[in-house]
Amino acid sequence: MSGFLDGIRCGDCECNVDWGERRNTIASIAAGVLFFTGWWIIIDAAVKYPDEGHFHHAYHTCGVIATLAFLMINAVSNGQVRGDSYSEGCMGQTGARVWLFIGFMLAFGSLIASMWILFAGFVVPQKPVVYPGIAVFFQNAFIFFGGLVFKFGRTEDLWQ
Repeated sequence: MSGFLDGIRCGDCECNVDWGERRNTIASIAAGVLFFTGWWIIIDAAVKYPDEGHFHHAYHTCGVIATLAFLMINAVSNGQVRGDSYSEGCMGQTGARVWLFIGFMLAFGSLIASMWILFAGFVVPQKPVVYPGIAVFFQNAFIFFGGLVFKFGRTEDLWQ
């Protein structure tokens, strides 16, 4: 029984697709799908529970901050952070690193705040309707992971 998967050949595809050339396209599409799914979930929760009793409208703030962080993180290229392609400007390489750091702080902060909203607003008080809290958390998680995929899933080698 220990060798029953030895005969399976994984990765032997006869389609001859070079994934290296399509890496940016695939990463961009995946990040866009994650970003869209996050906002789709929170729009669904807002439509399903429009009153303040079930879903407080201030909970949308986490998603807006996560979207802002998504844009901040991806506005700076990896070459600018390394100092390869960016030497002038307001603060140069240091400014790019500070901008990226603030973007990651906002992203992690919105993710942590969404967990706080889920547990402090819905789980601990044992509300009968928990879906809006779950929607806020998943919105921020999808936006966060979409930002990571868009930042680190693409390569800048094809731009040159």
